[in-house]
Amino acid sequence: MSTESAPSARSPLFLTDADVEGLADLPSAIRAIRAAYAAPADAQRNPGRIFADSGREWMRVMPAVPASGRLFGTKSINGSFADGLRVSYLISLFDKETAELVALVDGNRVTGLRTAATSAVGTGAIAPARPLTVGVVGSGFEARSHIAALSLVARFASVRVFSPTQAKREAFAERFTAELGVTVTAVDTASAAVQDADLVLCAARSRDETPTIQSDWVMADATVVSIGSTTPGQRELPVELVARAALVVADGVDEVVRGSGDMLAARASGIDVDALTISLNTALAGERAIDRDRGIRIYKSTGAGIQDIVVAESLVDLARARGIGTELPVGIVTTRK
Repeated sequence: MSTESAPSARSPLFLTDADVEGLADLPSAIRAIRAAYAAPADAQRNPGRIFADSGREWMRVMPAVPASGRLFGTKSINGSFADGLRVSYLISLFDKETAELVALVDGNRVTGLRTAATSAVGTGAIAPARPLTVGVVGSGFEARSHIAALSLVARFASVRVFSPTQAKREAFAERFTAELGVTVTAVDTASAAVQDADLVLCAARSRDETPTIQSDWVMADATVVSIGSTTPGQRELPVELVARAALVVADGVDEVVRGSGDMLAARASGIDVDALTISLNTALAGERAIDRDRGIRIYKSTGAGIQDIVVAESLVDLARARGIGTELPVGIVTTRK
């Protein structure tokens, strides 16, 4: 232990869930994600998830040192089954030059914001550059945030949405018809949403963890965005659809091909998912030719700490500029070793 320390030039900032809700800005988040993934994939900077689990309490830690930006840090997801399941999210951000604590951010809403922003960056790399017919499965928070984000990187001709609750899918259609300026139609089945769609957004978990769409619903040259299968036990895409794919772009290749139930099932059926899958970094760098008009192209996400860190940094920048958040009266000691 060292006793040599220097006071921070600025007090750490705390952003509450309400602060994040008020600051949430998809264009800023998309810019931050695109800058982060413009650098080559680096497992040292973005090592994936670390788990601790007692059976009652559990913690998932997602550290990252992005090549972009001036901050690094970690997101922790903290859960307890002591009284049902209760979960909290905390993002800690540190200065790259001084290692000083810069901010603590409630990560509850950051997760949805960074997922939608990363999906938008991924979709922008593989979707056709023409007006698209969009099919959406789901009408909850992820579906809403994603359709807003995707509209910033793709042109929509029309949108069809299905979710099991009629009132929710109709509310989704009414809201986004007004917000997007295109016709959004609520339909009665998932197949009606997906069939003949140029862009398919899968944003709903199935109750029994079976795929939420079928391969024969998806037309030959569609773009598919899959965000709902992030653990080995979860399924969203059928094996037959993965077999038809020309390309899978993953936000993190190792975690997608080895940690997603969709890709594990595909591998078990004999599909060479390693040859099929490239990183989002590779897609943005143009290191592999991508035909955005032919073949089924899938964007597959399991989430990554780098996304949380760079989006949280963009929120802190906005908060400082707008005078939002709480400056903490104390910080933590930063010592010179």
